[in-house]
Amino acid sequence: MKFGLLTAICDGMTFEQVVDFASENHLECLEVACWPAEGAQRRYAGVCHIDVAHLTSEKAEEIKEICRKKNVEISALAYYPNVMDPDLEKRNAYINHLYSLIDASALLGVNMVTTFIGRMQKATLAENLEELRVVWPPILKYAQEKNVKIAIENCPMWFTDDEWPGGQNIMTTPANWRKVFEILDSPNLGLNYDPSHFVWQQLDYIKPIYEFKDKIFHIHYKDIKLFPEKLADVGVMANPLEYMKPKIPGLGDVKWDKFVSALTDIGYDGYSVIEVEDKAFEASLDDAKRAIIQSAKYLRNFVS
Repeated sequence: MKFGLLTAICDGMTFEQVVDFASENHLECLEVACWPAEGAQRRYAGVCHIDVAHLTSEKAEEIKEICRKKNVEISALAYYPNVMDPDLEKRNAYINHLYSLIDASALLGVNMVTTFIGRMQKATLAENLEELRVVWPPILKYAQEKNVKIAIENCPMWFTDDEWPGGQNIMTTPANWRKVFEILDSPNLGLNYDPSHFVWQQLDYIKPIYEFKDKIFHIHYKDIKLFPEKLADVGVMANPLEYMKPKIPGLGDVKWDKFVSALTDIGYDGYSVIEVEDKAFEASLDDAKRAIIQSAKYLRNFVS
């Protein structure tokens, strides 16, 4: 199992600086944030460490050489928009950039893209599953032709008022995974598994590892702290941030020993990365670096 970090927290650093930082701290891989160069408004979005829209063969070779020198691999190219946005202008822009990630991933020899399936927020699950049949088959066909896998994170993307109702991603539960994988029966579609999102949804985050072992392409290490007393006051229909808080690994409720143990049970030997979304480590870039170092130190109890 290769161990590294998602670069979205390293805003303000160049790609080469992030590679140096990873190498200095004995991290083996990077999930590289690749939003459009003009950025985005959402928290932890808009970071661009590789400009995939303008990537040339020459630039790709430079990037590969930077990684080779420091013995740091790129685990995936990351971009997390809502590619099923009902606003077709936005949707098309997101999809076009996703195609750029697929091209860049193939050019770099990474062959992995991490993203969301998306969701029409005000439509039912059944309506979203029908729209899935329109939006995703061409993307997956293109990815398969390029030999690129697409790993979908199981984050509901429901944290703020503008993401209500329903959130912006339907790949949130094992029940939905089964439906999506039945509709999109592609060997190139799998999961970027993040157990933290199951904590606040009050789902079992261990059992699905065994059922979906062949679909786990990538792993996120992020923690969640659930506040039962707040949940008892506002209930499950409240915005989730009213009763939980993202934390760095070891400071929340995920049982990392059990999680990593299950991954070893299924023989998972792919990429796993630290994702930092803890507001306690947002004051400065130095705080972000400290969050990564602290997370890595803790997780090395379980990940060798």
